[in-house]
Amino acid sequence: MSGTWHVALLRGINIGRAKRVAMADLRGLVAGLGFSEVRTLLNSGNVVFRAAGATPAKAAARIEKAIANELGVSSRVTVLTAAELAGILAKQPAFKQADNPSRLLVAVWSDPAGGARLAPLLKQDWTPEQLAVGGRAAYLWCPNGIHDSRLAAAVGRVLGDGVTSRNWATLSKLHALTHNPE
Repeated sequence: MSGTWHVALLRGINIGRAKRVAMADLRGLVAGLGFSEVRTLLNSGNVVFRAAGATPAKAAARIEKAIANELGVSSRVTVLTAAELAGILAKQPAFKQADNPSRLLVAVWSDPAGGARLAPLLKQDWTPEQLAVGGRAAYLWCPNGIHDSRLAAAVGRVLGDGVTSRNWATLSKLHALTHNPE
């Protein structure tokens, strides 16, 4: 066990029939880049691994390039350290009515300006949905589901492929893997 725990979030893979990537292939690819203790969660591009001496940005660029070159799939990759993920989880606003973790969406951006770009959305009324913006992520409460959410669509339009989203339940499981990987 060497290196810091990291979480890679791949944007837009295994959604419907587009951009299909087998998780075994993804684990092998990430391990082949020299990262250790590689694990995947679910079938939607969530990878937990240890990296010695790699910044999240450099790890993301290496993984993104390898996916394109070796698997023939274009996917934006955002990498967080375990500490960054813990910080995102700790800063979640207390949406009083957020009682379903699968409908609480966390949109993580790779560009540091992501939060500032969302400022105009904070001025709009999204009722019954809610939006809060943190330093590295936006939190979207989508009580009627994420698929038909006007708010999620607006965040996607503003940030484009520079954002990837996961629900609260998935991020919580990824956080647990970085603390108890067995």
